[in-house]
Amino acid sequence: MMRVLLLFVFLALYSLSFGQDDLMDDLMSEAESELSQDVIATFKSTYLINANTIEMVKANTLDFRITHRFGNIGGAAGGGVHTLYGFDVAQNVRFSFDFGISDKWMIGFGRSKTKEHLDFSTRYKLMQQSKTKPVTMVWFSVMGLTPMRNIDSRYDQFLHRLSFAHQVIIARKFNKKLSLEILPTYMYRNQVDLSINTDNNAQDENGLFAMGMAGRYKLGSRVSIVAEYFYNFSEFRQSNSAMPYYNHFGLGIEVETGGHVFHLNLTNSSGIILNDFLADTPDAWGNGGFKFGFNISRVFNIGK
Repeated sequence: MMRVLLLFVFLALYSLSFGQDDLMDDLMSEAESELSQDVIATFKSTYLINANTIEMVKANTLDFRITHRFGNIGGAAGGGVHTLYGFDVAQNVRFSFDFGISDKWMIGFGRSKTKEHLDFSTRYKLMQQSKTKPVTMVWFSVMGLTPMRNIDSRYDQFLHRLSFAHQVIIARKFNKKLSLEILPTYMYRNQVDLSINTDNNAQDENGLFAMGMAGRYKLGSRVSIVAEYFYNFSEFRQSNSAMPYYNHFGLGIEVETGGHVFHLNLTNSSGIILNDFLADTPDAWGNGGFKFGFNISRVFNIGK
C-alpha cells in the first residue's frame, strides 16, 4: 500500500514540472480543431473510471496508467472505522501500458490484482465526429488471461484461463462542457461455475451482454464530473441471493494537470477491466459497498 501511495505522490510531483508545457499543447490542439472539420477532446483520457472512451493514444505515444481501488467504505460491507473506511485495504491495483500504432489504432497491456489478470487489448477508431458526422465510434477488444494457481482443478485446461470482451464505443461531444457515450458490450468466459443454485433457476452463462453509459461534464478549465453505469442482461444475475450481483456504477472528479489526468472516484466495483467487473460485482452502494479509488495517467512521446 505504502509503495503505491509513494508512487502516486511521485508522479503527481513529476507532473508539475511538465504540466505547463503539456497544457499549452492541449490548448493549441483545441484551437486548431476549431479551424478543422473534426471534433476533438470529447474526453480527456482513454478511460473515465472503468469505462473506455473513444479517445486514442496518438501514434508513437505511450500511456502509462495506474488504477487503484481501496476497500469498501461502509461498515456493513466490511468497511468502517476499523479499516479506516477502506483505506487499509488494497482491493485492486492495475498497471497498464497503451501504445499508439497510429492515430486510429492502439494496443495495450495491463496487470490487475484481481485474479492476477493479464489483459491484452486493441482499440480502433471507426468514425470521427465532425461537422458532417454526428458521433465518434471506436471498436475495443480485450483478452484476459489468469495465471492463478490451479488449486481446485478449474484451470486443468489452459483455455479455461481465458476470457474475452468486445465493445463498440459511440460518443458525442454536445458542446464544450458535455460529452456522453454508450457502450454496447459482449463478454465471453471459457470457464464458469454451473453448480450454483439460484433463486430464479438460471445458470451462469459463458456469454454476457451489457450496456454501458458514461458521461463527462466540465465544471471549469481543468475540473470535470464523470459518471458511468453498466447494466448486465444476465438472467443469472437478476435477484440471485446465492450469488449477489449489482450493476457497476461509478462517480468521480477528473482533474487535468497537463500531461497527467487524475480521476478520483467512488464505485461499487473492485474489478477494473471488463472481464472482472461485468461478471462479478457483489457490492451495493445501498449497504456501503462503494470504495474510493483513483486513476492516474502519464503520456510519453517515444516517437522519432
